[in-house]
Amino acid sequence: MLLAYVYFYDLRGGGIETEIKEGKHGLGTARRNKKRFEGQQMLCQLEVLAHNFLVWMRRWLAPTCPKIARLGLLRLVRDTLQVNGLIVWNQVTGIQQIILNVADPLAKELQSGLAALLAQEQVAVILAKLR
Repeated sequence: MLLAYVYFYDLRGGGIETEIKEGKHGLGTARRNKKRFEGQQMLCQLEVLAHNFLVWMRRWLAPTCPKIARLGLLRLVRDTLQVNGLIVWNQVTGIQQIILNVADPLAKELQSGLAALLAQEQVAVILAKLR
């Protein structure tokens, strides 16, 4: 009977524990940083907002970027959000273009996903060689 419990314990998924650990590693928040209670509460709320944004972003990009949709939060932050590029901004209309570095391995997939997301906003997402 004891061996059966041990076997089933080893088969458990650990879903929530894994996601919390992944979120802390992805956001770089492994321990408490603020000494005052209010500051720590604000930090926790910002962490929740950042975590939710990453989950939403992965969901928004999932239909057109299957490779990015499979990434965990750590790789999403490390690989996807650090793609080299430029944003062309106009003070009147806002963002006009997003230029992604063609040399980045995820740039082509990210370009198609961002283009689909930003089509209604009339923001052009292009690939170009950047220095």
